[in-house]
Amino acid sequence: MTELLSIILAAGEGTRMKSSVPKVLHPVGGLPVVSHVLRTAKAAGSTIAVVVGPNHEAVEQAVTRFEAHAHISKQVERKGTAHAVQQARAAYEAASGHILVLYADTPLVTGETIAEITERLDGGADVVVVGFRPDNPSGYGRLLTEGSRVLAIREHKDASEEERKIGLCNSGIMGFRGDTLRSVIDRIDNKNAKGEYYLTDAIELAAGDKKRVDFIEADANELVGVDNRVKLAEAEATFQEFKRIEAMENGVTLRDPKSTWFSWDTEIGRDVTIFPNVVFGPGVKIADNVEIRAFCDIEDAIIGEGSSIGPFARIRGGAELGPDVHLGNFVEVKKSKIGAGTKAGHLSYLGDAEIGSKTNIGAGTITCNYDGVNKDKTIIGDNAFIGSNASLVAPVTIGNGAYTASGSVITQDVPDDALAFGRARQETKPGYAPKLRELALAKKAAKLAAKGK
Repeated sequence: MTELLSIILAAGEGTRMKSSVPKVLHPVGGLPVVSHVLRTAKAAGSTIAVVVGPNHEAVEQAVTRFEAHAHISKQVERKGTAHAVQQARAAYEAASGHILVLYADTPLVTGETIAEITERLDGGADVVVVGFRPDNPSGYGRLLTEGSRVLAIREHKDASEEERKIGLCNSGIMGFRGDTLRSVIDRIDNKNAKGEYYLTDAIELAAGDKKRVDFIEADANELVGVDNRVKLAEAEATFQEFKRIEAMENGVTLRDPKSTWFSWDTEIGRDVTIFPNVVFGPGVKIADNVEIRAFCDIEDAIIGEGSSIGPFARIRGGAELGPDVHLGNFVEVKKSKIGAGTKAGHLSYLGDAEIGSKTNIGAGTITCNYDGVNKDKTIIGDNAFIGSNASLVAPVTIGNGAYTASGSVITQDVPDDALAFGRARQETKPGYAPKLRELALAKKAAKLAAKGK
């Protein structure tokens, strides 16, 4: 297999994003757009070089988190795409195989497109240009072609009226044989309307050298460039549509596909049913035969086979649910492990807890895990029964088979098979309610009198 180097251009400021965050760090599917491109390039077996702008330390950090061995260079002055590629000279001079030029703000480019580029290069092409046909080609460079060959790429501002009628546009993504890129990159000049060094001019130079320049066409949705919030939303919508189709093709039932939102790394087994208005954040793994009911928000969580979640449940923070767990309406689980067959049907918060198998968590149960400084763990054994409206003040352990009475505040450990009460003794005063109402009405009348009413 021919070696592959991907040069990813990430130096743009993204001023049209109207943000202090560099445009390539805005997320699509919970992942920065630059990381999507890195992920696709890595999956293609490519080594990585990234060109960033000055003062883009956050971009550098995002790149190295995803690819520790990436070659990073800086484009201090923004003089165009060819100038940006030149900043990665150390990487492409050392490259022994093909070279791709990708853009950090096109997060949806697919491995299939990269594979098609490399196949053309392996088949004898010296340069491969990726074209597409947008609904409105205005503003895009046009591919001037003859058969399967590209003669030139004309930027919109430099194109004639006749050339602007061409619907086949330049995505910016290109593949080069290494020796071809090295032979043309330093001959590109800036004699154009913007006074910049365009990588697109490499095409005419290569053609003039009798090199073979091919093009391939990719779906326009795949090549959405994120340079403002509108395009960011378009990329998110396209990404979500891809993920929904992928999920359904892999055996997931989506009751209302358009209201289900996935993260880039969501993993879902077969025969899973997802009801409307469910959001998956990063780090979610769902086993087979799970039901996620409406209006659930799940992030950084593992859900075991046969479990039932929601509606209106929130699961986060490294939660691990075993098989056949049931979490009902308005239950929140954070950084907790819940054993097989355990149920928490209603209105509970289970944070920093470890709960055994076949335990029942009554409505309104709260693990009081935070004292204002420290977070402590609540441990509940197997086959325990936690009565409704219980507050379990961590650190505390409730043993196997233990019961806690409804309305209890549990502050001490409960041994196996014990029954714990942690509530004040009830006192009843017959006929006292009318007196309370009289006192309340008198208080209200005094307040109104003081206001002059």
